[in-house]
Amino acid sequence: MTSFENSLAMRLKQETAADHEHMHQLMARAQVFDSRQQYAKFILAQYHFQKDIEYLFENDDIIKLISDLDIRGRSAAAALDLQDLNVCAEHQDLATRHVSYPEAIGWIYVSEGATLGAAFLFKQAQNELGLSAEFAARNLAAYPEGRAKVWKRFISEIDQADLNKEQRDLVIQGAKQGFKRFAELLDKFAASV
Repeated sequence: MTSFENSLAMRLKQETAADHEHMHQLMARAQVFDSRQQYAKFILAQYHFQKDIEYLFENDDIIKLISDLDIRGRSAAAALDLQDLNVCAEHQDLATRHVSYPEAIGWIYVSEGATLGAAFLFKQAQNELGLSAEFAARNLAAYPEGRAKVWKRFISEIDQADLNKEQRDLVIQGAKQGFKRFAELLDKFAASV
């Protein structure tokens, strides 16, 4: 059992709090739920970010660390959502091609945190745009097991990672890179209203 003081997840939460808050501000500025057209731009950002994240799932150390990678990717759901909205995703270079372990843990942390927090976005997509888990909001829907259960399993697994201080610093660096990448994608696709 990992102590509170030694929890990598707790350190990630604390040291990326400002990045997380900045992301909330960017989302508000992007006016994601003002129209289906604006929402589609957000889903484009989501799609490309998930492609970045899923590339990291091929890393042998990530495969050993995270037991349920097969349920975690969301790019296929985002692609179907874009199809529902008649939007085609153009190719983007992967931002994670040179991201190694343990930085990859930080990137995946950003994605999983977003999935946990997407419960609010999913409700907005339903209430404000009439979307659903079957139409255009699949990528925001909960895991079949539920968001909290899958999040807790992820946190438990990364807290069990045998990492020294330098490696933990790289995890934090990776998370900050992940937040920066999503901010760039959001700015590129959705911020120009």
